Order: sequence, then structure tokens, then C-alpha cells
Amino acid sequence: MLKEICDSFYKAIFVKERYKFILNGIQNTLAISLISVIIGVVIGVIIAIINSYNKETKKAKFLSKFCKLYVSIIRGTPVLLQLMIIYYVALKDVRDLNLILVAALAFGINSGAYVAEIIRAGIESIDKGQMEAGRSLGLNYFQTLKLIILPQAIKNILPAIGNEFITLIKETSVAGYIGVMDLTKASDIIASRTYDYFCPLIIAALIYWCIVIVLTKILNLFERRLNKCLK
Repeated sequence: MLKEICDSFYKAIFVKERYKFILNGIQNTLAISLISVIIGVVIGVIIAIINSYNKETKKAKFLSKFCKLYVSIIRGTPVLLQLMIIYYVALKDVRDLNLILVAALAFGINSGAYVAEIIRAGIESIDKGQMEAGRSLGLNYFQTLKLIILPQAIKNILPAIGNEFITLIKETSVAGYIGVMDLTKASDIIASRTYDYFCPLIIAALIYWCIVIVLTKILNLFERRLNKCLK
């Protein structure tokens, strides 16, 4: 039994250099995740600031309603459906598409809605007196947000942003639906050539697990150092 399992793993990884599929899949998965989280954070920050600004001043009602509609639609529909709409509908007439960038755009747009809610909650967790104190010193809304509110809110925001990044890495497993060679797609290709799904899928699962563990350790370390700096 053990020999058969070892033979299956050997066949899945080393025969005909199939490990190259795995390496390519890891590279693409990490690239998509990194680009997506950058896009998501940028979108999330903009939306959170617009909603917070409108709540404070009532001067951006239209933009705030649009942002809330975006968040509602994105959070209310599956990420796979969003990915397919962007690739097969929104970008169907665009030639020579980079599939990694298409996937990153789709996941980034999806992540932006969740990041926006995380940042909004972080901003609202700070006592309103902080905003009033900043305004009384002659600072405008954005100066108060930048200099007083966000430095305090970031301690509450960072763990949730880290969890969103981890979730994003696992969500990229559906990128294969538009032909991206991600880690899950790589394991599926190997399985189709070896007629054995057990080993390729177990290998992919272990790699995802290791990525998440390493990322969690890095985020925890960063969070501790940030807390020391803010004390």
C-alpha cells in the first residue's frame, strides 16, 4: 500500500517533469493573489473614504450610493461568476489578453468590496471625539483622517486585511475556469495525464496549506512590529 502511494507521488511529480506544472501553478497563484490584493486595497480604501466622508459631511451622496451598490452586488454574487463575466462578457472583444491580469482584475474587484467594509469598520471603530478634535484644530476632513484616524484604525484593520489576503489565495483556485494555469489547474492537468486524482490534489492541498501557514506567520510578525511602532 505504501509503495503504491509512493509510486503515485513519484509519477505525479517527477515522471516527464510534471513538477514544472506545479511550479508554474504556484508562481501564477502567488502573482494573481499579490496583484489582486493591491487592486482590492486601492479600491477598498477609496470606497471606504467616500462612504465615511459622505457620512460625516453629506457631500458625496451620489458617489456613496454608487459605492454601496458596488459593494452589495460584489458581495451578493459568486466570485466565479464575476470572473467569467469579466472574461467572457466585459473583455470578450479584447485580443491578446494576459489571463493572469484578467484573473487578478476580477479577484481584485471582488476583494475591493470586502476590503472597503473592513476599512469602513476600522474607521468607525475610532471614537468620534477624535474627528471632532482634529477639526477643532483646523484640520479638514481628509487631514484628520490621514493624521489622526487611520493611524489608530490600522491596528484594527490589519488582521482582517491579512485574513482577506489568505482568503484571496484560496479563491484563485477557480482561475482555471478561464484557462489560467493556477495551482489547482496544474493538479488537474497532472491528474488527467496520470489517471490518478488522489496524489495531485493532495499535493495541491498541502502547498496551499503551506502558503497560508507562511503568510500567517509573516502577517503576525508584521502586526507585532506595527503594534510596537504605534505604542
